[in-house]
Amino acid sequence: MSEPASISTGIAERYATAVYDLAREANQVDAIEGDLDALEAALTDSDDFQRLISSPHYTRDQQAGAIKVLADKMGLTKTMANTLALMAQKRRLFVLPALVKSLRETIAEAKGEITADVTTAKALTKTQAGKLTKALNACTGDTSLRSRLGSLQNAMKEVG
Repeated sequence: MSEPASISTGIAERYATAVYDLAREANQVDAIEGDLDALEAALTDSDDFQRLISSPHYTRDQQAGAIKVLADKMGLTKTMANTLALMAQKRRLFVLPALVKSLRETIAEAKGEITADVTTAKALTKTQAGKLTKALNACTGDTSLRSRLGSLQNAMKEVG
């Protein structure tokens, strides 16, 4: 990975960790996932939004003002809206796509979810997909047990 890309990833991971910790403490992880859906949609569908977060032509105040309006219209949680406002003031909105990716990974890991990329020559039938799911579950073990152990580990960290 190139140096600027790794710097951006590091910045995004720090923001993702902070957002996740705040959301977990406030019992808002599900709401943050909704925020991520809305942000992904905006990143995918809006060239104007892409320009807003990546163009150096906008001032900090212009970005912050636009982000405040957008966060309100998108119905983002206070945690996410405040994070985006802070990112605008620090000129860090350009890492938003990496933040979304990193935060999704953090949430999935905390839930004990595992992602598998499957490439096939043609679409799988329902039977094939079922067999694949069964095989992946056998390889990854009992994820509910893994989730329970993860929850126990988090609880122990909070106490100590």
